[in-house]
Amino acid sequence: MSYINQVTGYRNDILSSRSIVKRGNFALIEPDGLVKNVIPGFEQCAVTILSSPKMGASFVDYLVTMEQGGGNPDGFGGEGIEVFLYILEGKVKVKNEDKEAELTDGGYIFSPDGNKVSFVNTGDTPAKAFLYKRRYNRIEGHEAHTVCGNIGDVPFTPYEGMEDVGVKDFLPSASDIGFDMNFHILSFKPGACHGYIETHFQEHGAYIYSGEGVYNLDNNWIPVKKGDYLFMGAYSLQAAYGVGREEDFAYVYSKDCNRDAEI
Repeated sequence: MSYINQVTGYRNDILSSRSIVKRGNFALIEPDGLVKNVIPGFEQCAVTILSSPKMGASFVDYLVTMEQGGGNPDGFGGEGIEVFLYILEGKVKVKNEDKEAELTDGGYIFSPDGNKVSFVNTGDTPAKAFLYKRRYNRIEGHEAHTVCGNIGDVPFTPYEGMEDVGVKDFLPSASDIGFDMNFHILSFKPGACHGYIETHFQEHGAYIYSGEGVYNLDNNWIPVKKGDYLFMGAYSLQAAYGVGREEDFAYVYSKDCNRDAEI
């Protein structure tokens, strides 16, 4: 086992962490202390499992760093499993049954269930990606389909009418109920916030890629920053303020949608 921050041996201080894990409710996971996992199919990769059913999530989120030539060339996903891959840094070639593309920073691919997606770092430097998988919740008469693009080509729109909070959608879930989830970006100018504290049935996994904020997690206001990961379970109270002086506070996050609650 090794650590993604490459730090080994004794620290020059007491052992401490900002991470908080409340299984089934919420989690804040800071980068320090995250370990690399050996997962079959991933070659020359540092893979960290961020959330999973063991935490109470209905999905699995990963942080993947691919060395030059590294990746998952044989394909990730499979029968009943949908996959989303978002490139944070680098150049990555992706391929499934429907699409082949070379993605750079901001590039992404959604691959529906039964359609494995392969990915390989084709750049000269390590590539960093956020990876998600979830069991597809099928409904009769509707199907999801491959979506591939770059979120940089999508303009921000005001979030619920607030000009200092922007949102981007990766997938056409709002108009196509074949999709049972979506990915979004939320970006807050310093001092901006949600309009209210949310309480809902859906879950989130969120990777903060820019700035600093204060997040309400089950009515606990907690400082967070770039590199942190958040899990928010069903009905966990949640909201955020953007803070800091320079960068906007921004994160990419998943949300299940378009399905009824099961009994």
